Amino acid sequence: MESRYNPAAIEEKWQKTWVEQGIDKTEENQDKPKFYALSMFPYPSGSLHMGHVRNYVITDVIARLKRMQGYRVLHPMGWDAFGLPAENAAIKNNIPPAKWTQRNIAQMRDQLKRLGLSIDWDKELATCSPDYYKWTQWIFLQFLQAGLAYQKEAAVNWDPVDQTVLANEQVDSEGRSWRSGAKVEKKLLKQWFLKITDYAEELLQDLDQLIGWPERVKLMQANWIGKSTGAYLEFPIVGSSEKIGVFTTRPDTVYGVTYVVLAPEHPLTRQVTTPDRKAAVEAFIQEVAAESELERTAEDKPKRGIPTGGMAINPFTGAEIPIWIADYVLYEYGTGAVMGVPAHDTRDFQFAQGNNLPIQVVIVPPNNDVEMLRVTPLQEAYTEPGIMVNSGSFDGTDSVKGKQAVIEYAEKQGWGKARIQYRLRDWLISRQRYWGAPIPVVHCPNCGIVPVPEADLPVRLPEDIEFTGRGGSPLAQLSSWVNVPCPTCGTPAKRETDTMDTFIDSSWYFLRFPDATNDKLVFDSARVNDWMPVDQYVGGIEHAILHLLYSRFFTKVLRDRPKGGTEGDRNLLNFDEPFQRLLTQGMVQGLTYMNPNKADKDKWVPTSIVNADDPRDPQTGEPLKLVYATMSKSKGNGVAPEEVIAKYGVDTARMFILFKAPPEKDLEWDEADVQGQFRFLNRVWQLVTEFAQQPTVKETSIKNPKSKIEKDLRRAIHTAIQAITEDLEGEYQFNTAVSELMKLSNALADATCKDSPVYAEGIKTLILLLAPFAPHIADELWHAIANQESVHKQSWLKADPDALVADEMTLVIQINGKTRGTIQVPAQADRQMQEKLARESEPAQRYVEGKEIKKVIVVPGKLVNFAIG
Repeated sequence: MESRYNPAAIEEKWQKTWVEQGIDKTEENQDKPKFYALSMFPYPSGSLHMGHVRNYVITDVIARLKRMQGYRVLHPMGWDAFGLPAENAAIKNNIPPAKWTQRNIAQMRDQLKRLGLSIDWDKELATCSPDYYKWTQWIFLQFLQAGLAYQKEAAVNWDPVDQTVLANEQVDSEGRSWRSGAKVEKKLLKQWFLKITDYAEELLQDLDQLIGWPERVKLMQANWIGKSTGAYLEFPIVGSSEKIGVFTTRPDTVYGVTYVVLAPEHPLTRQVTTPDRKAAVEAFIQEVAAESELERTAEDKPKRGIPTGGMAINPFTGAEIPIWIADYVLYEYGTGAVMGVPAHDTRDFQFAQGNNLPIQVVIVPPNNDVEMLRVTPLQEAYTEPGIMVNSGSFDGTDSVKGKQAVIEYAEKQGWGKARIQYRLRDWLISRQRYWGAPIPVVHCPNCGIVPVPEADLPVRLPEDIEFTGRGGSPLAQLSSWVNVPCPTCGTPAKRETDTMDTFIDSSWYFLRFPDATNDKLVFDSARVNDWMPVDQYVGGIEHAILHLLYSRFFTKVLRDRPKGGTEGDRNLLNFDEPFQRLLTQGMVQGLTYMNPNKADKDKWVPTSIVNADDPRDPQTGEPLKLVYATMSKSKGNGVAPEEVIAKYGVDTARMFILFKAPPEKDLEWDEADVQGQFRFLNRVWQLVTEFAQQPTVKETSIKNPKSKIEKDLRRAIHTAIQAITEDLEGEYQFNTAVSELMKLSNALADATCKDSPVYAEGIKTLILLLAPFAPHIADELWHAIANQESVHKQSWLKADPDALVADEMTLVIQINGKTRGTIQVPAQADRQMQEKLARESEPAQRYVEGKEIKKVIVVPGKLVNFAIG
């Protein structure tokens, strides 16, 4: 064994050994408890960043610990491989998306293996593989069969120059196309949806089951689902049999409705528009179509609207009220219409004031002068509960009770009914692009929408595709692929040319890992039900809403689907939720320069072009601030994992990532701290190599050492075992666990009983406790002292309760509140004995002699304070 710590040689040696020994293979021993450890799988961009390293190292520590604790562990890896970047690369570099993606996967796989992750690579999957998206398509057909997939017209982002549909991420903050620069328009196209709203209530209620999830993530999901209880009310249109339906959580304010607002896209807009208003309304609709949803709903943006000339009737008052259209009302939300109650809604109040619309007070604060409020112009909307006024027979009613009373009255009159509504909308999954799973249906002129037979799956992506970035979906332009006979009647028909949102792929991948190579079934239910739910899921907080919500939705739908797709068969899944525990790790931040006077996207200045002695913006000459910000290429503050590994080794990188901050907090990159961990591993190396050269290496520990030195060392050893185990099983406080490793290392370095069996126990304990954190050096050191198979096949240690019991305790001696010394007293000493020994101690005798003790304060096991005159 070399006397010098050489990370590169050790890492190469043990990574090969682990492959040869099959140490990372998933164990199927049913006699052992299972543990499914999973990191959110990455997009294969081609290179790992430090955020990846943090995510996967955290999960790996947990997986390694659980193996040592006797669990059979599933710890797989896959690739979220469909998506827009591959098409962009095809357009820019003339390289097929599949080739670009596979090249990136190969590169990132090698990088991940360098990190010493205990991943079972036999379970590897890529969502762009036909072996995977065949089953993605099969699952879509399950949704279609269950009535949970449907097509309808929906507004999309349309680039009028490139004549193509854009995803939200292709539209910049100014509402322009990322490629052509054209102002993006809204256009109605037929789109595919999944009925996630059918599961809204269950998705909301089952959040209570997720006791292993961060509360803020559950709150974010609850807010996204957005349950509202209120009323559906209808306002008849003057001169028409049609009615405008609205949803409101404040039916108690209905007597204060002075206008109705439709979304510009609402089907009734053109019907209610009078001939003299037609040109103005059409112009406004075109203007709003050029705005993004973000622009239309921004809180700080004035709400713009225009009258249609049409009138509706408030059925509660009988009054005719104007119908407007406005940019802040979206057709996709609720009913696409709102009732305007300016006296009791802040947004309505601002809109009414800006457009000179009437404001009618119908709720007043309790104990206020009602008559005064009726005649005094409002300065702002009153949105709190109160007493109903100007509300017919409801005058004087408490507004909270009035909600239900108004609903009952509306139901009796036929004007409305009680309704629960959700902010959550059905999931639009259509993407008008190539690199995604094709939607497996055929459009037949005779039969309508026809599912592709299961025997014909997968519907493969054709390879002879040209990428120009213009003219819509590349698939739609390939007639040889589009034109097919109807599977039902044989009539010439057309394939669906939309592909699925990549969130579809990631909504079920965790179900495929337990049975990743099954080519007959989406998965074997028995295997999946055995391994699921995932015991520990690790990933970024940015996925707290959509990915996790969609994964929960898929799990519940597949739970409700029969195993063979045939009614009466056993269901596919027997659990309700996919992820038992969730850890959302913080971001990795690096120092970078910022110009606070510039817009967000332009304010970052790469460190490489800044003079550190006089940091100024190279363009403007303005002074720059040096701040920590999330690492990214655009900021120029990224640190490549390869650089750190080449300089310090993988184990040092892992130790730093785990030690620098609690996993849920952001981590500030500091090379000085990286060096600190490298020095620590060198100290451990030196400790063990020196021990390995001593003849005591074969000695065994003694449970009840006699000397105080040995007892103290054994207590330090078992305190470390207890503390590190608690840190790794509770809230995953890896940083404090590493601190405990350092304490144990220091205790061993300072020990004066290096020829003792207790010291041998301490050395072995240090290596075993280090193993999940720094697996390579731990295996090398274990082999040096034990000459046994891998340390990762050893059992995790348990603290000896007897060793944790101290024979003595330290008592602080204070005189008038000032510490004057310490003494050792028997651990079993009671309060009286502690006071007696304190009085007899040298510090007390020195300060108390000849003086009156007025009071003695004893804090058992802590201190004794003598108050003297």
